Amino acid sequence: MLVPALCLLWALAMVIQPASAAPMGSPELAEHEELTLLFHGTLQLGQALNGVYKTTEGRLTKARNSLGLYGRTVELLGQEVSRGRDAAQELRASLLETQMEEDILQLKAEAIAEVLEEVAQAQKVLQDSVRRLEVQLRNAWLGPAYQEFEVLKAHADKQSHILWALTGHVQRQRREMVAQQHRLRQIQERIHKAALPA
Repeated sequence: MLVPALCLLWALAMVIQPASAAPMGSPELAEHEELTLLFHGTLQLGQALNGVYKTTEGRLTKARNSLGLYGRTVELLGQEVSRGRDAAQELRASLLETQMEEDILQLKAEAIAEVLEEVAQAQKVLQDSVRRLEVQLRNAWLGPAYQEFEVLKAHADKQSHILWALTGHVQRQRREMVAQQHRLRQIQERIHKAALPA
């Protein structure tokens, strides 16, 4: 932009130089003044164009810088989205693992409940036998059936102790299941929050 303006000025100077040899008051002098005005106008136009060029160049530099910042911002946002996806994937894996643990606990609890039911039935049968023996003992005035009564009574006590221990184990299993369900709900909430757009 600057070089063509200088070339134009040089061409005008070459045209003006022969006109300066003309005598005063002649038509050539008028042409010389017109050329001088034209030269000054061209010089001012060149300066104005140079100013526009510099302003435009400054704006382009600012635009390039803004585009660079925008690109960096987009890159950082992309990294954040990627980290969010990774975190959501980890949470899903943790949720799946917790669900599998909860299923195992559920199966254990069901198996223990079945055992407890069987033990409770055996306990009832044993208690019925003890009652029958008590009746027999009363009738026999503690004869030979007394030993059998003591054995059955000890067996009933042992069964009661086992039933008590199993009941405690079932209660512990239920507490563990409640804790697992609580953790599962927390993980689901975290996954839901991670899935929401920022």
